[in-house]
Amino acid sequence: MEISYSTIVLDEHTNQVFTMKKNLSNVEKKALRAKVHPLKPSVMIGQHGLTEAVLAEIDTVLNARELIKVRIRGADKNKRAELCAQMEKQLNAEVVDQIGFITVLYRPITTDS
Repeated sequence: MEISYSTIVLDEHTNQVFTMKKNLSNVEKKALRAKVHPLKPSVMIGQHGLTEAVLAEIDTVLNARELIKVRIRGADKNKRAELCAQMEKQLNAEVVDQIGFITVLYRPITTDS
């Protein structure tokens, strides 16, 4: 399945340009959920929350894989939703799915020309 991209976003930390489509369609999200299902969480957010080090690690993993699972521990439902919104904004990624403590993030891998 090919996903069309429409928005160009500049990552302030690494000066990279990302081509990203915000608000993936339900069909696209369903395909991404199927693709990520067998994966284990790549990053865990613990008691100290979403620190700069955790954001850097998530950014590194997204650059390598484009589709990852993140485990958010020790937070209630509202706090997890806030953390997801913060990750979306700061990493220019999209939350594909969130079930319990597991969040699925998607950001296409850039190709440097």
